[in-house]
Amino acid sequence: MLNFMRRKPAPRRAASCTLSTFLEGCSAEVMPRTLAKLPEVDDLFPRGTRVYIAHIDGTAIGEMVATARRLRDAGYEPMPHIPARMIPDRATFECWVRVYAEEAGVTQALVLAGGLTTPLGPFESSMDLLGTGLFDRFGFRRLHVAGHPEGNRDIDTDGGEREAMKALAWKQALADRSDAEMAIVTQFVFDAAPVIGWARRLSAAGVTLPIHVGLAGPARLQTLIKYAVACGVGPSLSVLRKRAMDVGQLLLPYAPTELAQSLAEAAADLPNLAQAHLFPLGGISASADWLAHHQRPHLKGL
Repeated sequence: MLNFMRRKPAPRRAASCTLSTFLEGCSAEVMPRTLAKLPEVDDLFPRGTRVYIAHIDGTAIGEMVATARRLRDAGYEPMPHIPARMIPDRATFECWVRVYAEEAGVTQALVLAGGLTTPLGPFESSMDLLGTGLFDRFGFRRLHVAGHPEGNRDIDTDGGEREAMKALAWKQALADRSDAEMAIVTQFVFDAAPVIGWARRLSAAGVTLPIHVGLAGPARLQTLIKYAVACGVGPSLSVLRKRAMDVGQLLLPYAPTELAQSLAEAAADLPNLAQAHLFPLGGISASADWLAHHQRPHLKGL
Protein backbone atom coordinates (compact mmCIF):
# COMPACT_ATOMS: atom_id res chain seq x y z
CA MET A 1 0.00 0.00 0.00
CA LEU A 2 1.03 3.61 -0.26
CA ASN A 3 3.11 4.76 2.69
CA PHE A 4 0.86 6.44 5.25
CA MET A 5 2.71 9.63 6.06
CA ARG A 6 1.24 13.08 6.47
CA ARG A 7 2.15 15.27 3.51
CA LYS A 8 3.43 18.81 3.94
CA PRO A 9 0.99 21.50 2.83
CA ALA A 10 1.72 22.96 -0.59
CA PRO A 11 3.26 26.45 -0.53
CA ARG A 12 0.93 29.30 -1.46
CA ARG A 13 1.41 31.00 -4.81
CA ALA A 14 2.80 34.51 -4.91
CA ALA A 15 0.36 37.43 -5.03
CA SER A 16 0.71 37.64 -8.82
CA CYS A 17 1.14 35.03 -11.51
CA THR A 18 2.41 35.85 -14.98
CA LEU A 19 1.79 33.76 -18.08
CA SER A 20 5.38 32.51 -18.11
CA THR A 21 5.09 31.57 -14.42
CA PHE A 22 1.87 29.64 -15.04
CA LEU A 23 3.57 27.76 -17.88
CA GLU A 24 6.59 26.79 -15.79
CA GLY A 25 6.74 23.03 -15.62
CA CYS A 26 3.99 22.73 -18.24
CA SER A 27 3.51 19.10 -19.23
CA ALA A 28 2.54 17.73 -22.64
CA GLU A 29 0.75 14.70 -24.00
CA VAL A 30 1.70 12.44 -26.90
CA MET A 31 0.46 9.29 -28.59
CA PRO A 32 3.05 6.57 -29.32
CA ARG A 33 2.35 6.43 -33.07
CA THR A 34 2.54 10.22 -33.40
CA LEU A 35 5.83 10.42 -31.54
CA ALA A 36 7.25 7.56 -33.61
CA LYS A 37 6.95 9.75 -36.73
CA LEU A 38 9.45 12.26 -35.31
CA PRO A 39 13.08 11.34 -36.01
CA GLU A 40 14.35 13.47 -33.12
CA VAL A 41 12.65 14.38 -29.84
CA ASP A 42 15.56 15.55 -27.70
CA ASP A 43 14.97 19.28 -28.17
CA LEU A 44 11.17 19.42 -28.25
CA PHE A 45 10.73 20.47 -24.62
CA PRO A 46 12.97 21.53 -21.73
CA ARG A 47 14.75 18.61 -20.11
CA GLY A 48 12.74 17.17 -17.25
CA THR A 49 9.38 18.01 -18.87
CA ARG A 50 6.65 15.59 -17.86
CA VAL A 51 5.28 13.92 -21.00
CA TYR A 52 2.07 11.95 -20.71
CA ILE A 53 1.65 8.96 -23.04
CA ALA A 54 -1.94 8.39 -24.11
CA HIS A 55 -2.93 4.72 -24.01
CA ILE A 56 -5.48 4.36 -26.79
CA ASP A 57 -7.51 1.15 -26.99
CA GLY A 58 -5.62 -1.27 -29.22
CA THR A 59 -2.14 0.06 -28.39
CA ALA A 60 0.14 -2.78 -27.26
CA ILE A 61 1.86 -2.40 -23.91
CA GLY A 62 5.19 -3.00 -25.65
CA GLU A 63 4.60 0.09 -27.80
CA MET A 64 3.74 2.10 -24.70
CA VAL A 65 6.88 0.98 -22.85
CA ALA A 66 9.09 1.66 -25.87
CA THR A 67 7.69 5.19 -26.08
CA ALA A 68 8.33 5.73 -22.37
CA ARG A 69 11.90 4.49 -22.79
CA ARG A 70 12.52 6.84 -25.71
CA LEU A 71 11.20 9.80 -23.74
CA ARG A 72 13.30 8.85 -20.72
CA ASP A 73 16.42 8.57 -22.90
CA ALA A 74 15.67 12.05 -24.30
CA GLY A 75 15.67 13.54 -20.80
CA TYR A 76 11.93 13.76 -20.16
CA GLU A 77 9.76 12.30 -17.40
CA PRO A 78 7.39 9.79 -19.03
CA MET A 79 3.93 9.52 -17.48
CA PRO A 80 1.87 6.80 -19.17
CA HIS A 81 -1.91 6.68 -18.94
CA ILE A 82 -3.08 3.58 -17.08
CA PRO A 83 -6.76 3.09 -17.98
CA ALA A 84 -8.57 0.83 -15.53
CA ARG A 85 -11.25 -0.46 -17.91
CA MET A 86 -8.70 -1.67 -20.47
CA ILE A 87 -7.03 -4.05 -18.00
CA PRO A 88 -8.38 -7.63 -18.13
CA ASP A 89 -7.08 -8.84 -14.76
CA ARG A 90 -4.79 -8.04 -11.82
CA ALA A 91 -1.89 -10.04 -13.28
CA THR A 92 -1.93 -7.84 -16.40
CA PHE A 93 -2.02 -4.69 -14.28
CA GLU A 94 0.94 -5.88 -12.23
CA CYS A 95 2.81 -6.73 -15.44
CA TRP A 96 2.22 -3.26 -16.86
CA VAL A 97 3.42 -1.46 -13.75
CA ARG A 98 6.44 -3.73 -13.43
CA VAL A 99 7.65 -3.37 -17.03
CA TYR A 100 7.16 0.39 -16.97
CA ALA A 101 9.33 0.62 -13.86
CA GLU A 102 11.97 -1.95 -14.78
CA GLU A 103 12.32 -1.36 -18.53
CA ALA A 104 11.68 2.39 -18.84
CA GLY A 105 12.40 3.83 -15.39
CA VAL A 106 8.84 5.12 -15.05
CA THR A 107 7.87 6.49 -11.63
CA GLN A 108 4.74 8.45 -12.60
CA ALA A 109 1.32 7.59 -14.02
CA LEU A 110 -1.99 9.16 -14.95
CA VAL A 111 -4.52 6.79 -13.43
CA LEU A 112 -7.96 6.99 -15.00
CA ALA A 113 -11.03 4.92 -15.80
CA GLY A 114 -10.50 4.99 -19.56
CA GLY A 115 -12.90 5.39 -22.43
CA LEU A 116 -14.42 1.91 -22.59
CA THR A 117 -18.07 1.69 -21.54
CA THR A 118 -17.71 -1.91 -20.34
CA PRO A 119 -14.56 -2.87 -18.39
CA LEU A 120 -12.52 -5.76 -19.76
CA GLY A 121 -11.86 -6.98 -16.23
CA PRO A 122 -12.38 -6.23 -12.54
CA PHE A 123 -11.20 -2.60 -12.63
CA GLU A 124 -13.84 0.02 -13.37
CA SER A 125 -12.33 3.21 -11.97
CA SER A 126 -9.03 4.80 -11.07
CA MET A 127 -9.88 4.17 -7.42
CA ASP A 128 -9.86 0.43 -8.08
CA LEU A 129 -6.26 0.69 -9.31
CA LEU A 130 -5.10 3.09 -6.62
CA GLY A 131 -6.41 0.76 -3.92
CA THR A 132 -4.28 -2.22 -5.00
CA GLY A 133 -0.99 -0.92 -3.59
CA LEU A 134 0.87 -1.95 -6.75
CA PHE A 135 2.00 1.57 -7.63
CA ASP A 136 3.80 1.90 -4.32
CA ARG A 137 5.25 -1.60 -4.63
CA PHE A 138 6.97 -0.70 -7.90
CA GLY A 139 8.17 2.74 -6.86
CA PHE A 140 5.65 5.05 -8.50
CA ARG A 141 5.95 8.30 -6.53
CA ARG A 142 3.68 10.61 -8.56
CA LEU A 143 0.09 9.68 -9.41
CA HIS A 144 -2.22 12.01 -11.31
CA VAL A 145 -5.97 11.60 -11.71
CA ALA A 146 -8.51 13.02 -14.13
CA GLY A 147 -10.71 16.05 -13.45
CA HIS A 148 -13.72 17.33 -15.36
CA PRO A 149 -14.40 21.06 -14.87
CA GLU A 150 -17.18 20.92 -17.48
CA GLY A 151 -18.71 17.71 -16.14
CA ASN A 152 -18.63 14.15 -17.43
CA ARG A 153 -21.84 12.31 -18.23
CA ASP A 154 -20.08 8.95 -17.99
CA ILE A 155 -19.70 9.72 -14.27
CA ASP A 156 -22.74 11.91 -13.57
CA THR A 157 -25.45 10.89 -16.00
CA ASP A 158 -27.72 13.73 -14.85
CA GLY A 159 -25.21 16.36 -15.99
CA GLY A 160 -24.22 17.34 -12.46
CA GLU A 161 -20.96 16.69 -10.63
CA ARG A 162 -21.94 14.90 -7.40
CA GLU A 163 -20.28 11.55 -8.20
CA ALA A 164 -17.21 13.18 -9.70
CA MET A 165 -16.82 15.31 -6.57
CA LYS A 166 -17.14 12.23 -4.35
CA ALA A 167 -14.41 10.49 -6.33
CA LEU A 168 -12.07 13.48 -6.01
CA ALA A 169 -12.76 13.67 -2.27
CA TRP A 170 -11.71 9.99 -2.02
CA LYS A 171 -8.48 10.76 -3.89
CA GLN A 172 -7.83 13.80 -1.69
CA ALA A 173 -8.16 11.57 1.38
CA LEU A 174 -5.67 9.13 -0.15
CA ALA A 175 -3.21 11.94 -0.79
CA ASP A 176 -3.65 13.29 2.75
CA ARG A 177 -2.72 9.99 4.37
CA SER A 178 0.06 8.96 2.00
CA ASP A 179 3.36 10.23 0.64
CA ALA A 180 2.22 9.96 -2.96
CA GLU A 181 2.52 13.18 -4.98
CA MET A 182 -0.92 13.59 -6.48
CA ALA A 183 -2.55 16.14 -8.78
CA ILE A 184 -5.60 16.52 -11.01
CA VAL A 185 -5.21 16.95 -14.77
CA THR A 186 -8.17 18.12 -16.82
CA GLN A 187 -9.43 17.55 -20.34
CA PHE A 188 -8.60 20.45 -22.67
CA VAL A 189 -10.89 23.46 -22.38
CA PHE A 190 -11.38 26.67 -24.35
CA ASP A 191 -12.89 28.94 -21.68
CA ALA A 192 -11.39 29.86 -18.33
CA ALA A 193 -14.69 30.54 -16.52
CA PRO A 194 -15.82 26.89 -16.04
CA VAL A 195 -12.35 25.96 -14.79
CA ILE A 196 -12.17 28.84 -12.32
CA GLY A 197 -15.64 28.10 -10.92
CA TRP A 198 -14.80 24.40 -10.61
CA ALA A 199 -11.51 25.15 -8.85
CA ARG A 200 -13.38 27.28 -6.32
CA ARG A 201 -15.95 24.52 -5.70
CA LEU A 202 -13.19 21.98 -5.19
CA SER A 203 -11.43 24.22 -2.69
CA ALA A 204 -14.69 24.82 -0.81
CA ALA A 205 -15.24 21.06 -0.66
CA GLY A 206 -11.78 20.51 0.86
CA VAL A 207 -10.21 19.11 -2.31
CA THR A 208 -6.90 20.93 -2.53
CA LEU A 209 -5.00 18.72 -4.97
CA PRO A 210 -3.10 20.85 -7.52
CA ILE A 211 -4.99 21.29 -10.80
CA HIS A 212 -3.12 21.01 -14.09
CA VAL A 213 -5.40 22.62 -16.67
CA GLY A 214 -5.58 21.08 -20.13
CA LEU A 215 -4.92 23.47 -23.02
CA ALA A 216 -5.23 22.62 -26.70
CA GLY A 217 -2.04 23.51 -28.51
CA PRO A 218 -2.00 25.59 -31.70
CA ALA A 219 -4.16 24.01 -34.41
CA ARG A 220 -6.62 24.75 -37.17
CA LEU A 221 -10.08 25.60 -35.90
CA GLN A 222 -11.66 22.72 -37.79
CA THR A 223 -9.25 20.29 -36.12
CA LEU A 224 -10.07 21.59 -32.65
CA ILE A 225 -13.82 21.40 -33.19
CA LYS A 226 -13.46 17.78 -34.34
CA TYR A 227 -11.48 16.82 -31.23
CA ALA A 228 -13.75 18.83 -28.92
CA VAL A 229 -16.88 17.04 -30.16
CA ALA A 230 -15.18 13.61 -30.02
CA CYS A 231 -13.89 14.18 -26.48
CA GLY A 232 -17.12 15.60 -25.09
CA VAL A 233 -15.80 19.06 -24.28
CA GLY A 234 -18.79 20.93 -22.88
CA PRO A 235 -19.64 24.60 -22.36
CA SER A 236 -16.35 25.99 -23.62
CA LEU A 237 -16.99 24.49 -27.06
CA SER A 238 -19.12 27.60 -27.67
CA VAL A 239 -15.89 29.63 -27.75
CA LEU A 240 -14.79 27.73 -30.84
CA ARG A 241 -18.21 27.98 -32.47
CA LYS A 242 -18.25 31.76 -32.03
CA ARG A 243 -14.79 31.95 -33.56
CA ALA A 244 -15.95 29.82 -36.49
CA MET A 245 -18.72 32.34 -37.22
CA ASP A 246 -16.16 35.12 -37.58
CA VAL A 247 -14.82 34.89 -41.13
CA GLY A 248 -11.77 36.90 -40.14
CA GLN A 249 -10.89 34.37 -37.45
CA LEU A 250 -11.95 31.19 -39.25
CA LEU A 251 -8.77 30.72 -41.25
CA LEU A 252 -6.39 31.79 -38.47
CA PRO A 253 -4.79 29.04 -36.37
CA TYR A 254 -5.97 28.86 -32.79
CA ALA A 255 -3.48 29.28 -29.97
CA PRO A 256 -4.31 29.05 -26.24
CA THR A 257 -2.47 32.25 -25.29
CA GLU A 258 -5.48 34.30 -24.14
CA LEU A 259 -6.93 31.35 -22.22
CA ALA A 260 -3.63 30.65 -20.50
CA GLN A 261 -3.30 34.34 -19.59
CA SER A 262 -6.78 34.35 -18.00
CA LEU A 263 -5.92 31.24 -15.99
CA ALA A 264 -2.62 32.77 -14.91
CA GLU A 265 -4.42 35.84 -13.59
CA ALA A 266 -6.95 33.70 -11.72
CA ALA A 267 -4.19 31.54 -10.24
CA ALA A 268 -2.98 34.45 -8.11
CA ASP A 269 -6.08 33.97 -5.92
CA LEU A 270 -6.59 30.24 -6.53
CA PRO A 271 -3.46 28.37 -5.43
CA ASN A 272 -4.95 25.05 -6.57
CA LEU A 273 -4.66 26.28 -10.20
CA ALA A 274 -1.12 25.01 -10.36
CA GLN A 275 -0.02 24.84 -13.98
CA ALA A 276 -0.92 23.94 -17.56
CA HIS A 277 -0.96 20.66 -19.47
CA LEU A 278 -0.67 20.86 -23.25
CA PHE A 279 -2.53 18.66 -25.74
CA PRO A 280 -0.67 19.03 -29.09
CA LEU A 281 -3.78 18.61 -31.26
CA GLY A 282 -2.21 20.55 -34.12
CA GLY A 283 1.10 18.70 -33.96
CA ILE A 284 3.81 18.22 -31.34
CA SER A 285 6.27 20.65 -32.92
CA ALA A 286 3.72 23.49 -33.12
CA SER A 287 2.84 23.04 -29.44
CA ALA A 288 6.50 22.83 -28.42
CA ASP A 289 7.26 26.07 -30.30
CA TRP A 290 4.31 27.88 -28.70
CA LEU A 291 5.34 26.72 -25.25
CA ALA A 292 8.97 27.73 -25.69
CA HIS A 293 7.91 31.17 -26.93
CA HIS A 294 5.77 31.88 -23.88
CA GLN A 295 7.90 30.16 -21.26
CA ARG A 296 10.81 32.42 -22.21
CA PRO A 297 9.24 35.77 -23.17
CA HIS A 298 12.56 37.57 -22.82
CA LEU A 299 13.72 35.78 -25.99
CA LYS A 300 10.82 36.98 -28.16
CA GLY A 301 12.83 39.57 -29.99
CA LEU A 302 15.87 37.37 -30.60
